[in-house]
Amino acid sequence: MRKAAPTKAPEIALVMIVRDEARCIARCLESVRPHVDRMVVLDTGSTDGTPMLAASMGAQVHHMEWPDDFSAARNHALDIADSDWNLVLDADEWIISGGVELRRWCKGRPRMGKLCVQSAVEAEQGPKGASRRNWMTRLLPRGVRYEGRIHEQAVSPLPRERIELQVGHDGYLEDQLARKRGRNGPLLLAELSARPGDPYLLYQLGKDSEMNADLQAASDYYAQSLTGTASGENWRHGLVIRQMRCLSKTGRLEAALELADAELPNWGKSPDFYFVLGNLLLDKAMIDPARAVQDWLPLAAGAWEHCLAIGERPDLEGSMPGCGSHLAEHNLAAVRTQMTLHAARHELAQLSN
Repeated sequence: MRKAAPTKAPEIALVMIVRDEARCIARCLESVRPHVDRMVVLDTGSTDGTPMLAASMGAQVHHMEWPDDFSAARNHALDIADSDWNLVLDADEWIISGGVELRRWCKGRPRMGKLCVQSAVEAEQGPKGASRRNWMTRLLPRGVRYEGRIHEQAVSPLPRERIELQVGHDGYLEDQLARKRGRNGPLLLAELSARPGDPYLLYQLGKDSEMNADLQAASDYYAQSLTGTASGENWRHGLVIRQMRCLSKTGRLEAALELADAELPNWGKSPDFYFVLGNLLLDKAMIDPARAVQDWLPLAAGAWEHCLAIGERPDLEGSMPGCGSHLAEHNLAAVRTQMTLHAARHELAQLSN
């Protein structure tokens, strides 16, 4: 009886588009190299030695004039790779953990893989060292392609499933944002002109404005996005939280609290929502000191207590590590200290009378 021929293991390729990424491309390639069969890098016009660095790390380097369209560039890179599975990363990303899962996962049926990308954020978006978690479709079987000039999306009827692959990302830190400012806005506006009122594009325009420190424009875009974003869309969680924060920072605290009240039934299990709500209530205490101890500080404490009762929710799109643990504990301790001090002062005043 003849033995069946052994099944060939599926080929996995890292697929990247890059430009002037000498700062970080070696970190990315080094983290991925043990877990893939090939690394395909499409350079779109680097002047800083990125192609030579990539080649020295074992990547297959190709070149393309920048088409002013992220989907066109990504799809060209996927065509070149022509692999069974394609892991799509940017140069400012790197595998933190879970790389060994790739081989096992790619032996399964065709579907698309969602990775957890942990993006470091600046202090105005969270405490020092904070990050946000987003589950992004980045592991694609052969044949899947992208659509969208910017913030491109993989388009396929295949299901999307999460893979326990953790990826770091530092492209939202100020030093990296500085060289990208002015790039995304025109592309987003051009895409929006082709898809008027698209809530996802409006959300991305809000994020772009927020990263450019134009909080008023960000809030306006978020408001437009909210009107068209269905409750089941995965970006709505981050959208609501960002708008609550932007409204408060642009002097519209009452509007932020009204939004929080309207959204409260939807986010009972989100520590991020209650963490920001606690911050809003603390802001209210600062501008209404007469009712601070009686009303606003206890309500803020209650919000952060709810964060701790929920715990961490890494599965939530746009969640920030710590909102269900140490960040809430820190804020809660600070508010309780203030409440205790106020009670002590009140007691001393009563005794003196």
